[in-house]
Amino acid sequence: MTETSALELEQQIHKLKQEHQALDTKLGSMVNDPLANDLEIQALKRQKLQLKDTIISMKNQLEG
Repeated sequence: MTETSALELEQQIHKLKQEHQALDTKLGSMVNDPLANDLEIQALKRQKLQLKDTIISMKNQLEG
């Protein structure tokens, strides 16, 4: 892996981590709201998990 592609990968990881944190914050407020849509909460949880999996995969690419 070239230094440039490693840097780009690190930048993508950072962006995905920010998205993951934003989803976590949104979910935190929705879970405490009795009027929140359960289907939307489930969809956001799935999206958050997919982001986490992508981040882990990208980190593994950097290490390997």
